[in-house]
Amino acid sequence: MRNENFLKELHAFMQSKGFVYGPFPEIYGGIAGFYAYGPLGKLLKNKVENSVRSLFFKNGFRELECPTVLPDIVWEASGHLKTFSDKTVECSKCKSIFRSDKLIEEFTNRETAGLKNSELLKEIKKIKCPNCQSNFKEEIKDYSLMMKTEVAGKAFSLRPETATVTYLPFKRLNEYFRKLPFAVFQIGKAYRNEISPRQHLLRCREFTQAEAQLFIDPKEKNNWEKYEIVKKEKLPLYTGNHQEKNLKLEKISLEDAIKHKHIKTKAYAWCLFLAYNQFISMGIPKDKIRIRQHLEQERAFYADDAWDIEIKLSSFGFVEVCGVHDRTDYDLKKHSEFSKQDLVATREDGTKFIPHILEIAFGTDRPSFALMDLFYEKKEEKEGKSMFKVPYHMAPIDVAVFPLMKKDKLPEFAEKIKILLENEFVVDYDESGSIGKRYLRAAESGTPYCITIDYESLEKNDITIRDRDTEKQIRIKVSELKEFIRKLLNNEIRFEKAGKLI
Repeated sequence: MRNENFLKELHAFMQSKGFVYGPFPEIYGGIAGFYAYGPLGKLLKNKVENSVRSLFFKNGFRELECPTVLPDIVWEASGHLKTFSDKTVECSKCKSIFRSDKLIEEFTNRETAGLKNSELLKEIKKIKCPNCQSNFKEEIKDYSLMMKTEVAGKAFSLRPETATVTYLPFKRLNEYFRKLPFAVFQIGKAYRNEISPRQHLLRCREFTQAEAQLFIDPKEKNNWEKYEIVKKEKLPLYTGNHQEKNLKLEKISLEDAIKHKHIKTKAYAWCLFLAYNQFISMGIPKDKIRIRQHLEQERAFYADDAWDIEIKLSSFGFVEVCGVHDRTDYDLKKHSEFSKQDLVATREDGTKFIPHILEIAFGTDRPSFALMDLFYEKKEEKEGKSMFKVPYHMAPIDVAVFPLMKKDKLPEFAEKIKILLENEFVVDYDESGSIGKRYLRAAESGTPYCITIDYESLEKNDITIRDRDTEKQIRIKVSELKEFIRKLLNNEIRFEKAGKLI
């Protein structure tokens, strides 16, 4: 259910503090589904993408970058041209068109996964058009999400995902890695012709995806060594007998999930754990996450298994942020058929086979929005000022440097501290206004640590460092400062235990 009051406040915060601007371009009225990241927003999104890269690299994935524009034969082969569409409804008066499932989720508490057209219409009757408060037509229509363009007079499409373009260089990848399994990922732009984007960064027409693909011999899906390392880990699985009314949330180990046949293969279980761990590593609270199994009627026809990771936001309730799919050999088969190329691998015994693909599909805009949504905090007791209490390691700015006064060589000393730190950390420098106002501005940007240069600093070559959340302060020698901040951000030491509080 959409929380209008919170959204209004959150959007104002994003715009005024330099996180997200739009709809973009604002000076020309803006176009729904297009947003720009401001200075703080781009830094936050960079942290999200760096977190993605870090975790994938640690687990043996390699990064690719492929074109965003491809000939329509690619999308014909993948099935996007015919099937990549949303179910829409039209207002009977103003003729505005909306995506039916998102409209229902926005204005009711009903989950729409797997609902038939007749069931969607039943819920739509309860809702008035957001634009003119009229009734909707009693008809569901399919609306293609593909964005079209033209290259040299021929029909091309903008990619609606990064997954398909990852499959196309399979022969090159197979040659590079020399044997299966191998895993790759892409972080890049995708485009979808959304009907009426009404959920800010959660549903854009241009957005950034971060999708990973594991190419594997189907015979090895239950012979996956990495599973043995994580099989005791518990995940918040939202499971049931493929009926919405029977779904229940339970913390269950991957080992038990395999045993009870919630999850079919060990390799898939490992992928699900890796996807879950992506969001934990970004700082999303565990109690805000659930992993929901696709109902039979909503699962893609080619998927042997499919689960979504969902985050409970303050603004929109539970929102899907990641899908993990066992795509079997569907994609390579279809592209082999349409390209007339043999997209096969060879086992050690010489037998040839079409690899299966396990996919972790998500983007970086939704996690960025989730961090802003979950950690934005209004502080009425502090003159109405806000705080962005994002996890310290995900803060857009790592540390701020403040000279206590703009005189007596304090700014020069502060500038030296800034230079000392900025090769390793994102550093803000601020010398305007009272020190109290500068602390508040830093808290609004989420900056975890503020360094103040005072007169004692000039005498003893040390500084005061202030913790954002506790507001406690300690003094540290300049020679120890860089390593100290590094350990704080890596959670290797606790602030209050690291030095003498003042």
